[in-house]
Amino acid sequence: MNDFNFCPSCGSKNIKNVNMRKWLCSDCGFDLYNNVASAVGLVIRTPEGKILLEKRAKEPRKGFLAFPGGFVDPDESAEEACIRECREETGVEPVSLKYIATFPNTYLYKNIQYKTCDMFFEAELPENAELHAQEGEVLGFEEIFVRNEEELAAVPLAFESARKTLQKLLNSKV
Repeated sequence: MNDFNFCPSCGSKNIKNVNMRKWLCSDCGFDLYNNVASAVGLVIRTPEGKILLEKRAKEPRKGFLAFPGGFVDPDESAEEACIRECREETGVEPVSLKYIATFPNTYLYKNIQYKTCDMFFEAELPENAELHAQEGEVLGFEEIFVRNEEELAAVPLAFESARKTLQKLLNSKV
């Protein structure tokens, strides 16, 4: 996984993946680092105390539930990414953000394994906000209770980092 057959610089077949961290061509000296990507997720609570989740419309983990969020764009802060991703995926801009935690994640997309650092924030939406699922990205929304371990275990979450975030929130209420 995550291997080149040819060096992108000189075309040599002598390119090697070193510790899943970088590629190195012994013929021309080309090296490329497989750096961690930054991603964000928003934990949005309804007035009833439920958590808003999206049903994913595409791979990876199509049909599973995830927080609104996504990859941080170049030259964008995590907070800016939260606002943009929420607006894109739900049609609503959050009115507040509060940092929760970060967790590592593995994101497999088209046979390429991306290592990510997922940053999670609690977010509030404006009163009476109307959600609009982003076509091609979000199949719909689900509001669920996560008040205990049993409820958390029953949620078909797309990513382990989201589960760890909800676990952290559960543990902080004890």
